[in-house]
Amino acid sequence: MAKAAAGRAARTSVWLEEKTRRSGGRSAQPSGLDRRRITEVTVRLLDAEGLAKFSMRRLATELNVTAMSVYWYVDTKDDLLELALDAAFGELRLPDPDTAGDWRDQLRALATEYRALLVRHPWLSPLAGTYLNIGPHHLAFHRVVQRVMRRTGLPAHGVTGAISAVFQFVYGYGTIEGHFFARAAETGMTPDEYFQEAMSSVTDVPETAEVVEESKSLMAARGGDTVAEMMDRDFVFALDLLVAGIEAMVERG
Repeated sequence: MAKAAAGRAARTSVWLEEKTRRSGGRSAQPSGLDRRRITEVTVRLLDAEGLAKFSMRRLATELNVTAMSVYWYVDTKDDLLELALDAAFGELRLPDPDTAGDWRDQLRALATEYRALLVRHPWLSPLAGTYLNIGPHHLAFHRVVQRVMRRTGLPAHGVTGAISAVFQFVYGYGTIEGHFFARAAETGMTPDEYFQEAMSSVTDVPETAEVVEESKSLMAARGGDTVAEMMDRDFVFALDLLVAGIEAMVERG
């Protein structure tokens, strides 16, 4: 029974199921609403208040309708979050993989866009790890990533591994970065103030002070006057390492 339930859950997606309108005694859909507007407001609320505080009731209040009105357009909260997830992926600027552009530049552009998306929407990463990610915008992103990676010269059996190496790195990096900025905002501090406060706190604790002291020379060598600059430098260097690794694997044949 548990296995059957898991199978049903794995196949569940708003993109796989036809929306069945609920009559509820109503003769017409609520005026002034459509799925696009509901999704846009959902994204705005998630950005402003976070995933933990989001609810259908809160959304209905923002739309100035009853909660039941929202259910004309989505069956569940999960359906709505899945729609919001794919709408966010629609913000990505995708290169044309069929042009004569260098695959390295295109790969860096895709990775940079994805990182910025994760930072801009901290709620995106947990949802991306929850749903099937088969909405049209995510599929368009995946298709371009796959085509760019095919142009690297890697053997076919290595393409998916290379995609994982690059974009799982970006996923993790962007998730941590986005959550850092979100925590700073919750305290009312700037990211730089929050970082300095955190560093001051850990240097006062003997268990962590030694590790911080050992890291000072590495942090100084990295450079960067702000948190954003430090994160940018680490990201660019790490991405260059991955590109160099792909090049090395292609040369190895």
